[in-house]
Amino acid sequence: MKPTRRDLSLLLPALMAQPSTAAPALPSKCYEFKELPVKIDAKTHNESRQVFDGYTHTGYPVDLHITTLAPGMMPHAAHHHAHEEAIFLKEGTLEINILGKTSRIGPGSVAYVNSNEEHSWKNVGDAPATYFVLALGREKNS
Repeated sequence: MKPTRRDLSLLLPALMAQPSTAAPALPSKCYEFKELPVKIDAKTHNESRQVFDGYTHTGYPVDLHITTLAPGMMPHAAHHHAHEEAIFLKEGTLEINILGKTSRIGPGSVAYVNSNEEHSWKNVGDAPATYFVLALGREKNS
């Protein structure tokens, strides 16, 4: 049996009544650095600020945070995960290790880490290092 246009038009109200499971997209917004809540690690004195954590209009997970590492510190041990990350260094010097290859970057530099690649970074300078991490595709439980 071939459905008619009338049959299909009867389905439209039913489809429209289905609840949406998509998370709302992040709104357009400016984020003032001085207004971002600061978390300070009691042991290391490293600072972190969550800028945003949500979804694009297509439902793609995206989040941005800012970290300031004290000299000689790492945010965490080497690791890997399914999502990608871009690291934008504002100030300081970071030693970045991706898949066993080490690079040293300075202010204005960017590092990109692909999915499931082992990586780590450390502040190898004598002053704090501040950087932004843009996580692309990180699910809320990872």
